Amino acid sequence: MPTRGKSNGAVKADQLLQAAVGAVPGGSSRPGQEAMVAAIDKAIREREHLLVQAGTGTGKSLAYLTPSLLVDGPVVVSTATLALQNQLVEHDLPRLAAAVEPVLGRRPTFAVLKGRHHYLCVAKMEHADEEAPTDTLFDDAPPKTTQWLGEAGRLGKQIQRLQAWADKTATGDRDELDPGVDDTAWRQVSMPARDCVGAQRCPYGAECFAEASRARAREADIVVTNHSLLAVDMLAERHIVPPHKLLIIDEAHELADRVSSASQAELTPEAVERSSRRARTLIPADVAESLAEAADALTVGLAETPAGRITAGLPELIQQAVTLTESATRAGLTAIGEVKGDDPDPVRKQQAKAALGDLNDTAQRLLEESAFDVAWVEKSDTGSGRRALVVAPLSVAGTLAQGLYSDRTVVATSATLTLGGRFDTVARSLGLPAAVPAAPADPQSPASGDGWTSLDVGSPFDYPRQGILYVAAHLPRPQMSGLPAGAGEELVKLVEALGGRTLGLFSSRRAATQAAELLRARTDLPILLQGEEALPVLVRRFKEDKASCLFGVMSLWQGVDVPGDACQLVVIDRLPFPRPDEPLAAARAAAVDAGGGSGFASVSVPIAAIRLAQGVGRLIRSTGDKGVVAVLDSRLETARGYGAFLRKSLPPFWYTTRPEVAVGALTRLAGSGQ
Repeated sequence: MPTRGKSNGAVKADQLLQAAVGAVPGGSSRPGQEAMVAAIDKAIREREHLLVQAGTGTGKSLAYLTPSLLVDGPVVVSTATLALQNQLVEHDLPRLAAAVEPVLGRRPTFAVLKGRHHYLCVAKMEHADEEAPTDTLFDDAPPKTTQWLGEAGRLGKQIQRLQAWADKTATGDRDELDPGVDDTAWRQVSMPARDCVGAQRCPYGAECFAEASRARAREADIVVTNHSLLAVDMLAERHIVPPHKLLIIDEAHELADRVSSASQAELTPEAVERSSRRARTLIPADVAESLAEAADALTVGLAETPAGRITAGLPELIQQAVTLTESATRAGLTAIGEVKGDDPDPVRKQQAKAALGDLNDTAQRLLEESAFDVAWVEKSDTGSGRRALVVAPLSVAGTLAQGLYSDRTVVATSATLTLGGRFDTVARSLGLPAAVPAAPADPQSPASGDGWTSLDVGSPFDYPRQGILYVAAHLPRPQMSGLPAGAGEELVKLVEALGGRTLGLFSSRRAATQAAELLRARTDLPILLQGEEALPVLVRRFKEDKASCLFGVMSLWQGVDVPGDACQLVVIDRLPFPRPDEPLAAARAAAVDAGGGSGFASVSVPIAAIRLAQGVGRLIRSTGDKGVVAVLDSRLETARGYGAFLRKSLPPFWYTTRPEVAVGALTRLAGSGQ
């Protein structure tokens, strides 16, 4: 039998694709798929990186999975969303494995790799009963009130159910627990990577579910993971994901943001207090008192400092609080010392040390006030009162350039990789040079990050015939937040013409709420508003009731897939530029301005282009879909320069600025019953 990932030269990638699509009744490959397979096969052979834009409906999953099966050793596929990960593991990969087995002469294998905290920890499970009634479970809980005791009882029952599940689960994977438990209960039986002592020092290392998942991944042909774990792997010098020669990054437009999130750190008074409680049996009383003083100082400093980016050095109260935190956590780490194999409880000791270590690293980073970092104060607007001091890298392009491309070939794909018709902007954000250089001279050498090519395989959709892009150019330029009166009237006119079937994508919660209130007052249509019910419930109701409208904010711009006639009108209230109070975007734009460039053009416009393309992409999800995208922001037509750039970043819909054309098309759709 051939070894894993090898076909002894007899099998080619296009043969595997034909076998895969042929396993579906009436199935056949698509031109975009074939072009993508050929490009990936070439990239693998010539050791060069590849960016592939593949529109919705291309069938890109099969297009990158089939050539992956011819690679010697595991191939890693990273996704941004749980939905795509599930699609790969539950549908695409099982079907592909069965279809290509006769061609390959063996059945390919696959595995899912998740972070440690997704798995049941046997070591923590042994102490779950002991921890349930303590403040470890309720780190932020009020004094023992009736409500507190009720929560303790509810969580105690969940932990009992987890214990029963632990006796029969083969994987320990949280996603296999049905019904699930809430995050508070799961934290009692799971172990974040930073808290883990490692299999060698843990008394339950031989039974570890997370280690078993990594072992399965090392033996699989295809390893499916997520961008967040891939980012952590890069920051950990690639010690988590199995060694591999080919990395497929699906939904690649999301990767830079996930790396930014993984590189981000924060200080909160609650975290300092929690670390003190974890370490209380391991540190002297004076050190515990210093930690309490640091938490109090941080509480005062955050209360006195307005939310937003810190631009001129740490304010005095914040600096004092951070200095106290750094000193107290350093003293705590010294008192705890090294975690040894013969410690009475190495797991708890490692948890205490990890908590203090994270806080100390963050405090030192903030005190350095590096020009390559951005710091800001974050205050919750949900009523929780949460406040945090956050620090994040100004750019992750360097991190990606150094950590993503060495010793492996990278194929990055998405429906949104060209902005303004070019790959350069996204390439730079992924740490690649802007211009496409020549391929490496030695085809046997590993890809270095210098050589890359690009390919746009298009889409199977006939956008000019299936959809209209209508820009309400007659409306005034939007100024204040919320929904302007003119935009509201335009929205009512469009929705009434179609009779529902509308997905409203809004720039703020206030605008979405105003739109919902307006439609409820002026029509009898069912109006679903994000936040009033769980999002999956709202999306299901939207799909089932063709008279309904679903209104929401940014999470709807990417997370909704409603093919068919349940969604035939997508309304976007304004161009999704980053808000001035988005610290990272503002800092990055300011840095470009300081260097003599245009921060708006280099930072804000590309962000808006990706968000807009994702939102517009909600309309046409299959070859039979028809409808209208209505943008109620006149700047998409009237703004010189960036208006045309944004339109070039969108699918090639039939374009109009005439309201009567859009209303007429929607009226015909309503009358046709399609």
